[in-house]
Amino acid sequence: MVRAQTIIQGKDHHMKTAITEMFGIQHPIIQGGMHYVGFAEMAAAVSNAGGLGIITGLTQGTPEKLANEIARCKDMTDKPFGVNLTFLPSLTPPDYPGLVKVIIEGGVKVVETAGRNPQEVLPALKDAGIKVIHKCTSVRHSLKAQEIGCDAVSVDGFECGGHPGEDDVPNFILLPRAADELEIPFVSSGGMADGRSLVASLAMGAQGMNMGTRFIATKEAPVHENVKKAIVAASELDTRLVMRPLRNTERVMTNEAVERLLQKEKELGDDLKFEDILPEVAGVYPSIMMEGEMDKGAWSCGMVAGLINDIPTCKELIDGIMAEAEEIITKRMGAMLAA
Repeated sequence: MVRAQTIIQGKDHHMKTAITEMFGIQHPIIQGGMHYVGFAEMAAAVSNAGGLGIITGLTQGTPEKLANEIARCKDMTDKPFGVNLTFLPSLTPPDYPGLVKVIIEGGVKVVETAGRNPQEVLPALKDAGIKVIHKCTSVRHSLKAQEIGCDAVSVDGFECGGHPGEDDVPNFILLPRAADELEIPFVSSGGMADGRSLVASLAMGAQGMNMGTRFIATKEAPVHENVKKAIVAASELDTRLVMRPLRNTERVMTNEAVERLLQKEKELGDDLKFEDILPEVAGVYPSIMMEGEMDKGAWSCGMVAGLINDIPTCKELIDGIMAEAEEIITKRMGAMLAA
């Protein structure tokens, strides 16, 4: 059981936790891998602002393209950044060994793994001195990640955009449960937006936080303006869970395609097959993220959209989070304790 100390130092809001130490970053804030969002521009902007930016490996798809994206990112930042590798069940799996090879050759220091068990790639990454943080939606998966040798985990609550798993445990329960069981450090993920999120996460035993949706609504996010505006306009009531009958639940922003998909799920019931919903989910990301066609299909978005009301730069966002966190810890909570 970890009870690590969090230290806040001075005016520039340095916060030292097991995660900032492990990854060599200034602030305990990670930008999670997101499909068609985690390009070099995004990762570099977050890393330059003192967080940990992450390039999404499967958006690049091939080792050659990923090697190129890593090189682009290194041109834009001299700070640490990571690469996300998501292991999906697939009939034609990506060249995972090739992707791992270019990550190692590119001098990347952190890999965020997600999806299925990353055990097969761990030896190569560990030998190269790369730190691995695995994204988990349950305590049992987090313990498994610890057991196979992951350095840290990102504990992903039911609120999150993308795949929340099938247990539906929100972070108010999941994070303290993880703290009670884990020995390796972990960060909170799902529902994270601001200084309040960070302080709450630290209070529950996390050593930092991972933000996805919040980072899409930033100036540097390399997505169409319509996507950013949709997140700002949305409330916490505007996400939907799709593919639940297929046990591949995904939290997405509602739109015409999503409502049509849910209608199909309802009408087909137990007869629903993945093929039935292909038009709404297959290959829709480029049209949405690049072209801004917001009704094209289902795209991952967290409930946290309800807390997002502006489109700052990554630096403004992270500096604001750290200033707010310090204000909460030292002034507000300090005043309560002194009373």
